[in-house]
Amino acid sequence: QVRVVESGGGLVQPGGSLRLSCAASGIIFTSYAMGWYRQAPGKQRELVAAITKGSSTNYADSVKGRFTISRDNAKNTVYLQMTGLKPEDTAVYSCNAKAHNGEFDIWGQGTQVTVSS
Repeated sequence: QVRVVESGGGLVQPGGSLRLSCAASGIIFTSYAMGWYRQAPGKQRELVAAITKGSSTNYADSVKGRFTISRDNAKNTVYLQMTGLKPEDTAVYSCNAKAHNGEFDIWGQGTQVTVSS
């Protein structure tokens, strides 16, 4: 019932673009800050981009200028528009919903993004 589900991952060439979507259900979406994380093999999970309830955003330095996070409260969905993709962007991208200072913390299953020729 309470869940977030990612979609939109896939294989893309370097320099290409993808848009990831994260659809939330079973929550009051406007009460949650949303984030996109990624984890590459052998690496720790890292925050890629986050958007607050008030739609303020922040990004990892490695993706600034290339990725854009947005939310559509009417659709209970957060997006990650990725452009200028690089091989080092290859990872499993996961969506996170957080409210009440982390007391409510929901993770999706993740979607694979592979950037390769």
